[in-house]
Amino acid sequence: MDNTPARHRAPVAAPAPAPQGPADGGHGREAYPYEALPLGTALADPDAATLPAALLPGGGWVQDPGLATLVAGGSAGTTAAWPAGEYLPSGPGAAFAGPPRDPAGLAAPAAPTVELPPAGPAGGRAQARRAARRRAFGPGGDGLRRLVPQALVVAFLAGGTSAFVASDKAVRLSVDGAPRTLHTFADDVAELLADEGLAVGGHDLVTPGPRQALASGDEVVVRYGRPLALALDDGQRRRVWTTARTVEEALRGFGVRAEGAYLSVPRAAPIPRTGLTLDVRTERTVTFMADGRERTIRTNAATVREAVEQAGIVLSGQDTTSVPPGSFPRDGQTITVLRITATREVREELIPYAVERVRDPGLFTGTEVVERQGRSGARRVTYALRTVNGVRQTPRKIAEEVVRDPVTQLVKVGTKPLPASVAGADDLDWDALARCESGGRPDAVDASGTYGGLYQFDPGTWQALGGRGVPQDAPAQEQTYRAKKLYVQRGSSPWPHCGRRLYR
Repeated sequence: MDNTPARHRAPVAAPAPAPQGPADGGHGREAYPYEALPLGTALADPDAATLPAALLPGGGWVQDPGLATLVAGGSAGTTAAWPAGEYLPSGPGAAFAGPPRDPAGLAAPAAPTVELPPAGPAGGRAQARRAARRRAFGPGGDGLRRLVPQALVVAFLAGGTSAFVASDKAVRLSVDGAPRTLHTFADDVAELLADEGLAVGGHDLVTPGPRQALASGDEVVVRYGRPLALALDDGQRRRVWTTARTVEEALRGFGVRAEGAYLSVPRAAPIPRTGLTLDVRTERTVTFMADGRERTIRTNAATVREAVEQAGIVLSGQDTTSVPPGSFPRDGQTITVLRITATREVREELIPYAVERVRDPGLFTGTEVVERQGRSGARRVTYALRTVNGVRQTPRKIAEEVVRDPVTQLVKVGTKPLPASVAGADDLDWDALARCESGGRPDAVDASGTYGGLYQFDPGTWQALGGRGVPQDAPAQEQTYRAKKLYVQRGSSPWPHCGRRLYR
């Protein structure tokens, strides 16, 4: 084995590039898969894919420009971009076929070439390359012995690279409708979201679930929840959550028909993460009964008053509706328009007088005498009259004024005990006389209005006997007492037709 340090070894000649053909994309070689390799790692000739990479210590062919930026020139920090189709040296000072595009402006050394025998019909280019390798490494086999440890290193690196590639996944991530493709080593959706700094809550939608394992080619969808302060038809505002990004999408998710509906914000308006306030009034069918006609309309009005205007019905004066004009018109509701006419009427009304009773010891018990006659007062009352759809309503008093005050009636009430009897008259049949004169009724009055009471006294006689007022107002006991006194004075002559009834 050659123990000379790599930096003191002479560069090994690299095999010359093979002719390019149109059928192989300009190179005529099978692409050799490799990742970015450390300085000094040997690259295999892409055409010799069956040979270990360590057998070509001089360099390799670049097939992918994205993998062609390696540390070159044997010194740390020096890089060169090697285009596809160029020969890439791997050792310090290694040659390459064709000048690379050196971004650092460094001149690359000229590439030593190796003579290759012409390809014959039997062996082809592969046989020629094997022959070139034998000549390049020499018959002694020292080059092969030097490359065995390198082959072990390359095999170790190749295994690690394979594991690295197997763990990497290409995943499509869509966040609120914005998709992007990324590479990740996350094992499941939750780990992917954590790596991307995406925090989700209970109102957010994640598909598939957070514990779902990831594989290359999977698609993960994240839709954030947005709060809506929603007032729907009835005016009651409630807080709901949606993952929709626009008002129209949210209404569709809630099952609300937006066609013909009133929306407080445009249908296409976006819903921010902080949410928004949305009033929705769907279209409804309302029937109006007005002026003997029926009218049915479709409306999204907020109040009955607005719906009446949309129906082309004019309310004037005190006209109104059978439901409050400011109420919400419900779907299928029938509303009657009330045509109201109003007038006023002034009426004169009596004010009843009061009665005051005063106790009088000069009057027999049961006797009442009107000392002052009462008089009714008067007042002027204003009423509001109205008709609803031609029907007169109950008048409503709206004002009153007193025109004349009432006069209180004064009545004296006797408290004097009646005498037990009248000498000379107690044994007569007074009941028979009363039945004959008045039918036995104490308040009886004749047709002329002159005589009254049980015994048909005229007022003058009654008062001469000590009576007050008129006889028909006195109690029956007092009337009988006064009749006995009259009999003692004049006998039965005051009763010319019924006087004989006194005698049994």
